[in-house]
Parts: sequence; structure tokens; C-alpha cells
Amino acid sequence: MTVAARPDREWRRFTPLRRLSRFAFYLFAVAALVVSLRTIDVIPEFLHDAPEQMADLFRRMWPPDLNYIRPTLKSLVETLHIATVGTIVALVGAVPAGLLAARNVTPNPALNLFAKFIFVTSRSINSLVWALLFVAVFGPGPLAGTFAIALRSIGFTGKLFAEAVEEADQGSIEALTAAGASKLSTLLLGYWPQVRPAFWSIALFRWDINIRESAVLGLVGAGGIGVALDTALSLLYWDQVAVVLAAIFIVVILAEIIVTTVRARVL
Repeated sequence: MTVAARPDREWRRFTPLRRLSRFAFYLFAVAALVVSLRTIDVIPEFLHDAPEQMADLFRRMWPPDLNYIRPTLKSLVETLHIATVGTIVALVGAVPAGLLAARNVTPNPALNLFAKFIFVTSRSINSLVWALLFVAVFGPGPLAGTFAIALRSIGFTGKLFAEAVEEADQGSIEALTAAGASKLSTLLLGYWPQVRPAFWSIALFRWDINIRESAVLGLVGAGGIGVALDTALSLLYWDQVAVVLAAIFIVVILAEIIVTTVRARVL
């Protein structure tokens, strides 16, 4: 008895439907790119002499105006104050919002959704937009920048804090609850020791981000070193622009070093 030979089967990585889906995705991506390029009105002539324009800009920036260092440092200190105070205010608001969002602490779907709505609202609006709103409320100055940084940061810190609380080990929590501990005691003795490293890590990381963001809030009148940058740009004093940009670059690098060192040695 002979067994009929089976015809060779050709192996393919994707099914016909998946190949069609991938082709449709690539086609859509190319079409979106073409439409985007046509929408933003890319002018080839401007791209052609862009290197020459950049070289001319750097020539105007050199040498930097050293007399502009003093007002730049004053604005830089104000930027650090905006970032620091804004981060502290954000942490004060993020802790209760994070506890409301954590399902193991607040088993109420309505409160969970309310807290997540706060997070989404905070993170969906850029800090520059928040700054414009608060400049209209408080007027130009660092107060508007501080509130802009705070409201922008609540969503970020609160969401990560809520996730850290939800990931806490429930063993010690159940032991405290069985022993008759109050809700506050459970939070302080059960949850806080577990989430404390994550909390301070989130706070440091957000402070580092806020220094970067607060550096440009002055462009809309919210105080900080952005005011000095906006003034120099408006007057076309490129040698002063070079001083401001160098100061921003240095403070961002120093903040990164500080955050990395603190996280490695303290946390």
C-alpha cells in the first residue's frame, strides 16, 4: 500500500488578512505623511539655505554678552523657585488625588473616575496653556508660572503615585486591618513605607522636568528665565540669547546630576 505524497506547503509568516492589514497601515502612514507635508507648506528654497542661516545665527551669537550674565542669573533663580514651589504644590494635591484613584484604598468607582478625570485634565493641557490662563487671572509674573507648573504636574505625579499604591503588598495591610487599625494608621504604617521610595523618586523626576518647562514659561509672561530670553529675542540681541541658552543648558545638566545622585545615594 503506497501513501500518496503530500504536495509541498509554502510557509508564510503572516496570513493574507494580516498582510492586507499591514499593507493598509503602510499606505495610510505614507498618505498621512504626504498630506502633512502639503499642509505645513514646506518651501524647498528655505530648506536649501537653512545651513547658511544657522551659521549666520551662530556668528551673531558669538561672542556672548557677558554683561547680560547678572540679569540672566537673577531670572534663573526665579525659574528654580517656580519649579520647586510648583512641584511642592503639585505633590500636596497629587497625594489625595492618588489615594482617591487607587482602587485598593478607595473602592468607589465614582471617586476613582473623578480622580482619573483630574489626572487627564492636568496632563492634557500643556504648561504653556496653563500659564496663559493664569497670566490672565493673576497677571504676568512668577505666580502664574508656579500655578501652571503645579496644575500640569498633578496629573503626572498623582497617576504614578496611585499606581505605586495599588502595587503595594497587601499582607501588612491585612494584618493592620485585622488588628483593628484605623484607616489613617493603615495608610501611614502599611502603605506609606512601601510607596515612600517611589514617591520621592517621582517627586525628584517631576522637579527635573519642571525646571525644563519653567524655563520657557516666561515667553508668555509667566516669569523666570524665559522673560530674559523673550526680551533678547524681541530686540534681536543674539549675543544675549547665547548667554540665556547657555544658562538654561547648564542648569538642566546640573539638575540631572543632582537628581541622579540623590536617587542613587538616598533612595
